[in-house]
Amino acid sequence: MTNGVDGSLRRARVAIDLGAESCRVSLLRWCDGRPEISLVHRIPNGPVHVDGSLHWPFNQILAGLEAGLRKAASAATEGIASIAVDGWAVDYVRLGEDGLPVGNPHCYRDERTVVAKEAADRIAPPEWAFQHAGAQPLRINTVYQLLADPASGIDPHAPWVNLPEYVLYRLGGRRVAEYTNATHTGLVDIATGDWSKELLQKLDLPADAFPPIVPAGTVIGKLTGLLTALPAFCDTDLVVPACHDTASAIAGIQTDLDGTAYICSGTWSLVGTVIPAPITTREAMDAGYTNQGAASGGFCFHTNVNGMWILKQCLETWRKAGRTWELPDLIEQAAGRNDFPGTVNVDAPPLMLDGDMPARLNEQLRAGGHAAIDQAGGNDPLFARVIFESLAARYASALRSLEHMLSNSIRRIHILGGGSLNQLLTRLTAERTGLPVETGNVESSTVGNFAVQMASSEANGGALRTEAVRRWAHQLCEKRECGAVHPGSGKQSSP
Repeated sequence: MTNGVDGSLRRARVAIDLGAESCRVSLLRWCDGRPEISLVHRIPNGPVHVDGSLHWPFNQILAGLEAGLRKAASAATEGIASIAVDGWAVDYVRLGEDGLPVGNPHCYRDERTVVAKEAADRIAPPEWAFQHAGAQPLRINTVYQLLADPASGIDPHAPWVNLPEYVLYRLGGRRVAEYTNATHTGLVDIATGDWSKELLQKLDLPADAFPPIVPAGTVIGKLTGLLTALPAFCDTDLVVPACHDTASAIAGIQTDLDGTAYICSGTWSLVGTVIPAPITTREAMDAGYTNQGAASGGFCFHTNVNGMWILKQCLETWRKAGRTWELPDLIEQAAGRNDFPGTVNVDAPPLMLDGDMPARLNEQLRAGGHAAIDQAGGNDPLFARVIFESLAARYASALRSLEHMLSNSIRRIHILGGGSLNQLLTRLTAERTGLPVETGNVESSTVGNFAVQMASSEANGGALRTEAVRRWAHQLCEKRECGAVHPGSGKQSSP
């Protein structure tokens, strides 16, 4: 054994991360007994409008993933031991009798769920549903999408499977729902960890359409199909990691989480911590917190905060106006704009929608009693500063609520995802919260995906162990220095 890696673990691994903005195929190989992670393929992604509805272009995603897997096979001459897929939650694919999709899946932002949720709330009131399932009763949840399907002309008895698990199903695996992802549906009994018979009966959802729930780290089959003609894929396991990308990101944190809050900063910002038992009080629901399964036990207790979606939509508006930005340049210029008029509620419903985001931000500024920003090109960094200041303020309020519910103090913050590269947002978060902020791996979901694969191989069919996942996350990240910002310093340091 070299550096804790024996011969059975030396074959390469593939992690697929489905993102709302891009999907990535990454490869883990061993060089002189040490792990090396490389990005081998990236597929741009984003929802598209089709006949008045918002869908994911999943055929394009699948074609891109196949290209990425072929690149991985070409690079990994030692063979690929396993493939695992994580991604965003709540969306799913419906399958026909032939096992193929009945159409491209709806995007969770589609407004078809508005009526469905209103109807469901009359049958299963939000407070009762939260206490029962632990999931914040958000309009985007799978439960409301399933209820909206008949009005969209979709057979409610058609089998369905969440998107990361569908990719594995498509590659040859069994149709399953991985536990961390299943808890995002709003349909898992928080006490049993299985589908809630009571909820399904109340809402008249056919149980025969639901896939069985399995824990993170489960091997659900072998790769089949044309890809197996490639030598690297002659004996490749298909593994469900923590299929929800946030649970994978948390699994990718290599340090002890005691007294630590996390902020997973991407399209959404998820602010919370890991707890041993769910919190389903009315206070937790009103504060927007949710209880989602963690990779190897316990719960990711966090609130959904609108995130870089706001900035992305601004960038798209500016691009259409002929103004393109490199993100580092925009952040640098935003850092110098201390003349911002004020902050907005980033969770305001209009800011969750797409289209003309600068105008939406101005609407929110005026609603808060602040001056609107002239939408001329020179003010783009000013809009960005408003977004970053508003996010930092929302993080601070979320953490105050978290401390109150835990009856305990948070001692530090760990930022993961793309937001960890934004030094301005990191500094503003430290200033608003008064806490030191550590920045973790930009691709923490990929690190957590690989950590679960390695820990699963060690367990050899047994239960996933938290200490094993953390150990592998540390080993996979040990080459990367994590920065830290302390309140008032405005400077980033390395340990």
